[in-house]
Amino acid sequence: MTQTVTRGESLGAQVARVLRQRIVRGELAPGARLTEEALAEEFAVSRGPVRDALTQLSFEKLVEVQRPRGVYIVGLTSDDVDQLYSLRGALEQLALSRAMRVDDDDRWQPMADAVQRMAEAADAGDHAAFVTADLDFHSQIYALADHPRLEGAWNQYLPTFTALLEVTINHDEDLHESSDDHVKLLDVMRTGAPEDAAAVLSAHLDGARERMLHEVGSR
Repeated sequence: MTQTVTRGESLGAQVARVLRQRIVRGELAPGARLTEEALAEEFAVSRGPVRDALTQLSFEKLVEVQRPRGVYIVGLTSDDVDQLYSLRGALEQLALSRAMRVDDDDRWQPMADAVQRMAEAADAGDHAAFVTADLDFHSQIYALADHPRLEGAWNQYLPTFTALLEVTINHDEDLHESSDDHVKLLDVMRTGAPEDAAAVLSAHLDGARERMLHEVGSR
């Protein structure tokens, strides 16, 4: 079946996104072999975008490129999940500590807007809209940190965490608890002590890590 690619996002990024989702969901098993030829045919693109996609997925440690033999799925182990969330925790705790120095209410408005969108998505049971708003919320922590290299590190791994969230959020029939978590996190960032905000963020990320570990362990 040919996959459809669209304008506005690079072809390589689109191919990588679909393959990443398959790997994180366990639809492509570790050790499975892919070829550039088959992927180019499936996505109806040239080999250039396929190579771009595989280079990105290799950086994310989701595939191993063994030219000329082919490309092999690495997949996600429990250790991979632990590494990803420990990395995210380290990055986001630093971002949070810097973001809490910002007093300008206008700069916090995009995060408040993301919280509102999460609440609306929870009411509607719209998981896709919730994922987008959730990631926008966390991206705003990095934007508020005023640390371009830190924000750049987050953006490098954002596609991976998007795929992880798409898996874990679909285990939640009721999205209101997760929505409420973000209300709490925003509130403590604005009015609480730094150590309290750090604890709330740590608990939030630990919950996401545990859900993903359960997903990987059930395969």
